[in-house]
Amino acid sequence: MDGVYLLFILILSVFVGFELIQKVPATLHTPLMSGANAISGVTVVGALALAGNDGMGEYAAYLGAFAVFLATINVIGGYLVTDRMLAMFKKKQ
Repeated sequence: MDGVYLLFILILSVFVGFELIQKVPATLHTPLMSGANAISGVTVVGALALAGNDGMGEYAAYLGAFAVFLATINVIGGYLVTDRMLAMFKKKQ
């Protein structure tokens, strides 16, 4: 029964997140993206802590290494997208 509640929360959060992002003006997307990149950087630090903790077991180390990999891709991709968005606002020479 707990799984049904968790699935409901997931679906509700996806719907609410989609509605909120859709209503954000285009001028605010770049600052929001920078904030999301900062949060992803915190995720990398947490994943590194999990991957380096010997007391958690081998499974946690693999899961932590995978989390580091995914969070790093997210951070790099986010910064590339932010850089591209900021380039759109530069004056052409």
